[in-house]
Amino acid sequence: MGRCLGLRSVILVWVAAAEAAAVVAASGPRQTVLALPSNMVPSPITSQGHHWSSSSATYISRPKLVEVVNGLLGVMKLPPTCAIPYEHSAPEEVAANNAWLAKYPSALASFDQIITNAQGKKIALFLDYDGTLSPIVNDPEKAFMSPEMRTAVKNVAKLCPTAIVSGRSREKVFEFVKLKELYYAGSHGMDILDKESKLFQPASEFLPMISEVYKSLVEATRSIKGANVENNKFCVSVHFRNVDKKDWKLVAEIVDNVLKAFPRLKLTTGRKVLEIRPVIDWDKGNAVEFLLQSLHLDDPESFLPIYIGDDQTDEDAFKLFRKWNYGFGILVSQVPKETEAIYSLRDPSEVMEFLNSLVRCKEKSPSMIKNDISVRAV
Repeated sequence: MGRCLGLRSVILVWVAAAEAAAVVAASGPRQTVLALPSNMVPSPITSQGHHWSSSSATYISRPKLVEVVNGLLGVMKLPPTCAIPYEHSAPEEVAANNAWLAKYPSALASFDQIITNAQGKKIALFLDYDGTLSPIVNDPEKAFMSPEMRTAVKNVAKLCPTAIVSGRSREKVFEFVKLKELYYAGSHGMDILDKESKLFQPASEFLPMISEVYKSLVEATRSIKGANVENNKFCVSVHFRNVDKKDWKLVAEIVDNVLKAFPRLKLTTGRKVLEIRPVIDWDKGNAVEFLLQSLHLDDPESFLPIYIGDDQTDEDAFKLFRKWNYGFGILVSQVPKETEAIYSLRDPSEVMEFLNSLVRCKEKSPSMIKNDISVRAV
């Protein structure tokens, strides 16, 4: 607990403790398993298999377990989420914001350009939840979306296949959204359910381990006022938004110390949250690719994927579109920051306006955006 986390150092968290192997029981009787497309899995999955085995999952190499620049404390010093009040901002702040918008223009101001690229194609829409469909709040259990946002998401889901891709557990994000018209990918894409109740969980063998580390972190952070440990099924989130700033380093040290006993779990960071996930090569980008192939949308000449998200974990989806050289990533941010996205929106209210614009565009010109899509589960 007493070792120092240097602000200028690059910290690689190495672990030596032996891991406890665990295998979980099969999924419930009402859920069948989505097969992973053949080009995305190292070895075949049998029709009876409900989970990946440790021999078939692709694991990240040990040096990538955790790689944090400027130390854990430095990573936790994220940009503020409050909007920049233009009329009161210093000239250099306004100039920086304008330069950022020139590089990542507003998706609303560029809406006509986006629709022009979508002409004759089927749009597939992917949405993060926290900070995208709902505002960031101090209590993660109260991150409710507005009725107006729910209506906007429901209406756009009638227009095109729509999926929620969240770090939350799949069950928890469904409780917030409450729309059966959507696809849901929880735990950063490690828990995917389609509208026909077919389930895909590439990290299911980690469930007992995640449960164990969750209990350990709850106990270890009990004395830190404001710390909140959330079990998101295939990942554990340690929220420090309500923790006194002087205790941030202590939170980082506690998480680091607990993780020493779990060499097959890695640490990632988000907006004032530390997240513990299985060390497998699977993220939101993989989830998007999987869902697109499940929907048989694998021809760039006939479909256009759009992903809207606000967090570091959404960058994996943005990077995928950059790699493909098609599709639009839209970052939700009120402050300039580097991103792999193409466009930007400032906050959930602008996200809702963008979704409503898609619906109005379809209503005004039904032939402009195709939605004659036959959704088939793989």
